[in-house]
Amino acid sequence: MAIRMIVKDPDPVLREPAQTVTKFNANLHKLLDDMAETMYDAPGVGLAAPQVGVSKRVIVLDPGDDETGLIEMVNPEIVEKSGEEIGPEGCLSIPGLQGDVKRYTRIVVKGQDRHGHPVEMVATDYLARIFQHEIDHLNGILFTDIAVRVYRPERGEEVED
Repeated sequence: MAIRMIVKDPDPVLREPAQTVTKFNANLHKLLDDMAETMYDAPGVGLAAPQVGVSKRVIVLDPGDDETGLIEMVNPEIVEKSGEEIGPEGCLSIPGLQGDVKRYTRIVVKGQDRHGHPVEMVATDYLARIFQHEIDHLNGILFTDIAVRVYRPERGEEVED
C-alpha cells in the first residue's frame, strides 16, 4: 500500500467522466488499497480514483462511525433516491473551501466489489451524502459546481463566482 498524491482543482482529470472498470485484477486491488490509505492519511471520509489521478470509476469511503467501516465500490451508480436536504461539504481536492450542497437523504447504490461481484447498499443521511459526493467525482462534477453557497470556513466569508 502507498499514499498517493491527491490531485487538486483545476487539474483536468477532475473534470472528465471516469472510465468503467472492466478488469478486476491486482492493479485494481492495489488502487483500492492505496486509495484507502490515502483517504485515511489525508484525513478524509471519501475518495474517488480521479482524485489520485486515475480516471476509473472507483470510490472508497468511511464515514467514521462505529458500525460502517471502509466501503469500496467499483462502477457505482445510484439506482434509487429520495428525500433532500442541504448540508455542508468539503473536498480533499479543493482545500480551504466548503459549500452547502443539496443532496438526497436516502439512496440505493449498486456497483461491484474488488472482485467484480455485484453489491448493493442502502445509504442514508451522512453516508448517502458521501456516496453522492464521490460519485459526482466520477462524473467530473465538483461540489463547488452544485453548491448553493461556497465559503472559506476559517474566515466565514462567502466566495464569489
